[in-house]
Amino acid sequence: MEFAEVVRRRRMVRDYDPNRPVPPEVRERLLAHAIRAPSAGFSQGWAFLVLETPGDRERFWAATTEGTAPDGWLTRMRRAPLLVVPLSDKSAYLDRYAEPDKGWTDRDESRWPVPYWDVDTGMAALLMLLTAVDEGLGACFFGIPPQRLGPFREAFGVPDRYRPVGCVSVGYPGAEDRRSPSLRRGRRGVQEVVHRGRW
Repeated sequence: MEFAEVVRRRRMVRDYDPNRPVPPEVRERLLAHAIRAPSAGFSQGWAFLVLETPGDRERFWAATTEGTAPDGWLTRMRRAPLLVVPLSDKSAYLDRYAEPDKGWTDRDESRWPVPYWDVDTGMAALLMLLTAVDEGLGACFFGIPPQRLGPFREAFGVPDRYRPVGCVSVGYPGAEDRRSPSLRRGRRGVQEVVHRGRW
């Protein structure tokens, strides 16, 4: 598929065919493309928790939801045969920029205007989303509620230094997949968001 077509077709898919697993070679391409994301100082401060067995996926949903009866969104999302949790590692960036070639001699976090460890990990997630489209799959990036981060960490033994920036669900779109009502707002045009030379 041409790159422009991949970008045009990229959308968040919220229902999956539970009877069609993601082929292992496709899963590996998703991950191989994710690590091609840019990272400040080539710090590569990311990790990816891959959950594809029914038990692992069920543990994820149990840890990250409140335990109430699932609504329609959750019912459809739980059908995804593959979940990938991208995690950022701030310490990799602080360590990297304290190395001699970067010119800083300490790990002072105040030098960072934005948390590039999260930004770069988010870019890795976007590469997974685009790869899914190119492979004929659907995918969705969604967040883990802050109050569920502790149970998530405990369920999977995630070290404290790694922060989940969200989760990417992947699979073949299901019969109940539908466009988000949010799309009724319309996509903002280039002329609305681009400022040339001056605000």
